This record gives sequence, structure tokens and C-alpha cells, in this order.
Amino acid sequence: MSSSTATRPSNSVTSTRLGGSAGLWLVMLAQLMLVLDATVVNVALPHIATDLHFSRSDLSWVLNGYAVAFGGLLLLGGRIGDILGRRRTFLIGVAAFTAFSLLGGLATSPALLVVARAFQGLGAAFAAPSVLALITTNAPDEGSRNRALALFSAIASMGGAIGLILGGALTDTANWRWTLFINVPIGILVLVAVPRLVNETPRRPGRFDVVGAVSATGGAVSIVWALIQAPDYGWFSTRTVGGLAIGAALIALLAFTERRVAHPLLRPQLLRSPSRIGALAAMAATYGGMLAMFFLMVQYLEDQLHFTPLVTGLAFLPMPLSIFAMSRVIPRLVERVGAVRLVIVGAALRVVAFLPLTQLNPTTNFALVAAALVATGISAGMTFMPLTTLALRDVEPEHAGAASGLFQTMQQLGGAVGLAIVASTFAAFAVPGDFTIGGRAGFWAATILSALALAAVIGPMARRQREA
Repeated sequence: MSSSTATRPSNSVTSTRLGGSAGLWLVMLAQLMLVLDATVVNVALPHIATDLHFSRSDLSWVLNGYAVAFGGLLLLGGRIGDILGRRRTFLIGVAAFTAFSLLGGLATSPALLVVARAFQGLGAAFAAPSVLALITTNAPDEGSRNRALALFSAIASMGGAIGLILGGALTDTANWRWTLFINVPIGILVLVAVPRLVNETPRRPGRFDVVGAVSATGGAVSIVWALIQAPDYGWFSTRTVGGLAIGAALIALLAFTERRVAHPLLRPQLLRSPSRIGALAAMAATYGGMLAMFFLMVQYLEDQLHFTPLVTGLAFLPMPLSIFAMSRVIPRLVERVGAVRLVIVGAALRVVAFLPLTQLNPTTNFALVAAALVATGISAGMTFMPLTTLALRDVEPEHAGAASGLFQTMQQLGGAVGLAIVASTFAAFAVPGDFTIGGRAGFWAATILSALALAAVIGPMARRQREA
């Protein structure tokens, strides 16, 4: 056998194998990059507004342009990964994300930055489902799978807080453009190294569900766009009601189509499991509550306590530290007490953590805020990995990309919806020059979202407690 034949990857493999721990960590590094970009520019928004002359209403699109594209295209990204190969799709997504990170950092106008952020979201939507699919299809046993999912879940749950810390540090020590430039060397490293360390999956038979792709993406984008616009135009305005109606019609078309095509974008079987439905709903409400908390807390720290961007970012440090600590023990706890019990306890703890924030006032001791952040981090560490396990349980390997795309779609769209609801509540009660009145109302809305996550797991998921 010639050397070229000996070193050529076999086409008979049925799942991707990561080239040792280095390959795993590079894929996880890419996932961290994708997740933290949802918040890394958050603390830099005042500087971006001044530099590029954003209006107050348009500034939110720096965040939402990324969220809409990411959440709206995740299902399509998952399906493309299943059909064309997960490594190939992952690398295409990372390449797009890296290129448009550079373009965004060089932006000289509001329109150019928003477009770059939207295309960053497109790249993330193609790359992210393949990350989770690579993990779930390559674990040799249940214990290894749980450890890998714990690491993935820690990254997913810590990413938002890490983004705030990194964004504050870069904005204070350099300028806001480095919150985007930082992605470029990471992306190049991943693009160069991953092909050497991760083998490609074989292409799986199937066709692209064009109607499903258009209706799923259009429906998600329309709904998120309508909810994002609601604080500015009103919940009963023509824009909001029309956008929600169009989104609902497209989602109905998706449901009608997916039952009749041979190779659906969203397999109806994925929605027949009560525990999976509960996990998806809980993840949407959980992530929505957490992103809303980030949004409100940044304003509280900068506007009420007059923290600098760097100090604001560092104030969130207790949260990722708590999540990381929990990620070390959660795999063993899942094996001992079950995923459902952990999710219920974690969701209840998050409600308890948010309640003190509904009573913030100018004299509140920061120790109370820090305690709430620690408790939120512990609750996130207790819930993200078990929710991921429940959402992906019993999914065939060939459909892992579609299932992970659905799970992350619910996470991203839940975040966008939750942020829109809380921002609207905050604006309705806001008093100029006083954060606390509107802020308390916003934190009540975030607490209700967390309570909805608890309700989602107590209901359908609790019935399968013995199987967790």
C-alpha cells in the first residue's frame, strides 16, 4: 500500500472522529467565539453609537442583526451539515464568520456594521449545529458523551458573560473595533488546524427542503423582527401585528410541508417526545431570561453605578466562574440523580436568584448583585447540559445536525424574544435619569421568563423522570 493511500481518510467512516483532544478543543474554541459574539459588543454600544453616529432606535440592530440571522438560519445550517458533511459546513460557517468579523471591525457606517453583523450570524448558523453534531456522534460511551456535552454546555452558558468581560476589556484598553477583530486570528487558527485534526463525515443521502428552508427562516426572522420592533412601534402597531402574522403563517406552512416531503428540514418525529418539547421550551425561556438579565444589568452598572466598560465586564466574572465550577461535577450528577431533577432544581434556583434584582435601588449593596450573579451561574451550570442531553436523547446520528440546529434555534430565538419582551417592559416603565423604576419592572419580566422555564420542566419532562 502506498503512503498516499495509507494516509487518505477512509470514505467508509460513518461518523467524524476528532483528532484527539486538540481537535475537540479547537472546535469548542470556535463554539465559544460564536456564542460570545452575541454579547461581546454589548458594553461597547455607547462607543459605537458615538463613533458611527447611530440613532438610538437603530443601535439595537448591532445586537439583533446577529441574533436574527443566527436564530433564523440555524435549522438550515443543521440540515446542510447533515447532507454535505459536518466538517465542511462547519468550516464554511467559520470562514464567513471570520471574514465578516473583519468587515465589521472596519465598518465606517451604521449600515455596513449591521450588514456585517447579520452575515456573522449567517456564518454562526452554519457552523454551530455542526459543533454539537460532532460531539454527539463521536462519543464512545455515555460517560464520554456527558463530559463532552458538559463542556459544550459550559461554553454555551458562559459565553454571554465572557463576551461582556472581553468586550469591556477590549473597549477600555483598545477600542470597540477590537470586539470584532479578536475573532479574526481565532477563525484563521480554526480554519488552518481543523482540517488536519478532524476527518470529514461522508455525505448522507437526501435533498434540500427548499420550501421548509424558506418558511422556517422567513418565519423565524419575521417573528423576531416584529418583537424587536415592538418597543419602538408598540405591541399593537401594524408593524408588530403584521410581522407576527406573517411569521405565524410561514411557521404554519413549515408544519404543513414537513409532513409531506421525503427529506424534511425539521423532522416531525423530533417533536413527538414530551421531554424534548419540554427541554426546547425550557431552553428558550432560560436563555431569554439570561440575555434579558445581561441587558438590564449592564445598564444598571454603567448608568446607575457609573462603572467603566471594563469594570462592568469584570462585575460579571462570578457568573462564568460558577458555571465552570458546576461543569466539573454535572456529568456525575446527571448519572446519579438524573437530568430532569437537575433541571428542575436549577430552574427554581434561577427564579430565586432573579427575585432580589426586582428590588434594586440606588442604595443596593453590590454584594447582593454579586450573589445573584453567582446563583445565576450555578443554576445555568445545572440546567444547560441536562437540557442538551434531554433534547438530543434518542436522535439518530444522521439527524443529529437537524436536532442540534433545532435546539440552538430555540436558544437563540428564545434569547431574542426574551430580550424584546424585557426591553419593552423596561421602556414602558422607564423614568429619564432613573434606571431603577424601569429596571425593576424589567427584572420582574425576566423572573417570569425563568418561572416559565421551570413550568416547562415540571410539566411534560417530569413524567419521564425515571428515564432521565
